[in-house]
Amino acid sequence: MPASILVIDDEDSMCNFMEIMLAKEGYAVDSTTSGTEGITWLKQKNYDLVIADLQMPEMTGIDVLKEVKGFKHSQEFIVMTAFASVDTAIEAMKQGAADYITKPFKVDEIKLAIEKSINRTALITENTQLKKQLQGDHSFDNFIGTSEAVVQLKKLARRVASSDSTVLIRGESGTGKDLIAKAIHHHSSRCGGPFVSINCAALPETLLESELFGHKKGSFTGAVKDKDGLFKVANDGTFFLDEIGNTSLAIQVKLLRVLEEKKITPVGQTQPIDVDVRLIAATNADLEADVKANRFRADLFYRLNVIPVTIPPLRERAEDIPLLIEYFIQRYCERVSRPPKEITPEALETLVKYTWPGNVRELENTIERAILLSRADKLDVSDFPERLLKAEPQVVQSMEPVNPTLESIEKAYIHYVLTQTDGKKAEAARILGIDSSTLYRKLDRYNLKDAFASKAKKQADSEPETE
Repeated sequence: MPASILVIDDEDSMCNFMEIMLAKEGYAVDSTTSGTEGITWLKQKNYDLVIADLQMPEMTGIDVLKEVKGFKHSQEFIVMTAFASVDTAIEAMKQGAADYITKPFKVDEIKLAIEKSINRTALITENTQLKKQLQGDHSFDNFIGTSEAVVQLKKLARRVASSDSTVLIRGESGTGKDLIAKAIHHHSSRCGGPFVSINCAALPETLLESELFGHKKGSFTGAVKDKDGLFKVANDGTFFLDEIGNTSLAIQVKLLRVLEEKKITPVGQTQPIDVDVRLIAATNADLEADVKANRFRADLFYRLNVIPVTIPPLRERAEDIPLLIEYFIQRYCERVSRPPKEITPEALETLVKYTWPGNVRELENTIERAILLSRADKLDVSDFPERLLKAEPQVVQSMEPVNPTLESIEKAYIHYVLTQTDGKKAEAARILGIDSSTLYRKLDRYNLKDAFASKAKKQADSEPETE
């Protein structure tokens, strides 16, 4: 389809010349001697380029440019005039003109200017389509489900996406934490930057440190050249740290520095490097329990847990299972070039009743297997593994707290501080930044007063009396 151009010039002869010249170049051309009529056409039809004369009695070219940019901001626009001046050129460019041509112009000159503008329009259109496609691939709608839990999850994740805050995604393995992380990135202001992810449980500590922060040549055996860490690769974008609960305390210290100072130090290097990265972390672990057991740093936990997003396990949203089954059947039938299959009511009932300890990932794998092995038009009970049909469904306890509130976070932090101060409330109040009376009210509210009263008394009794 040829590129379309609208010419606006108060001289009929110029309009006729431009129509003939541009038609020979293979463009689809419309022309008018009225700026008002040109604006009307632009509201009714999309043009790849507008070429308008600057000096016209009804509306100047800049007047037309200003109005068109008001309702079609990305419109490519070239202004031409016989009254050249630096001031008018600057004004035209300020208002969004792509180029400025002086009459009388050389034909090759205007052809080149038009070609540049048309190519720029094509590139913008292509980028816009790619971004829409990319956002569609990572849309929140790809997280299948209409249950209330999923509806609320998507609402929260969409709100989170518009900020630049750190996010902690919690959920069992196979619930789709990576889908939510990618959707948050691709609906954020960082969508034009990279999305980098790593599974912290997949690498030993020494390799994980090098992968995250990079290393200098010769810093350890095998470091034959400098290597950029993934934090540097993710600069201006989003870094997704999956299974962050599996990191060592040493790695946690470095992660805390990234969050607090926006700096990393590669292995074997002393000079820190600035990074601008939004961090999204995910875990299937009970980090509160890990904090109490000194397996996870409390300060890092509270920095990560700025906005907690919890994904419910599949067994807690069984009403979404039929939708997921339909989606996976269609997906894998298309992948193997087979007509869409149906599922019998008996098979559907069996799948809905199963508790799916592996969550959505297990359901997806089960449907894929059934599509590949079944030769019938419908998926029946016999197309699914014996463990779904005969074995007792495995019950996996959900993480607690499932949806941590501000109160639960405050209670956990007060408990942690009092533990660190051996129950000394005055010292705890100082660390918390509140007065003692406020702390006592919160201890009563959270039923923590008795738990630490005995501990403080034992500590006081064990101290020697002073004369």
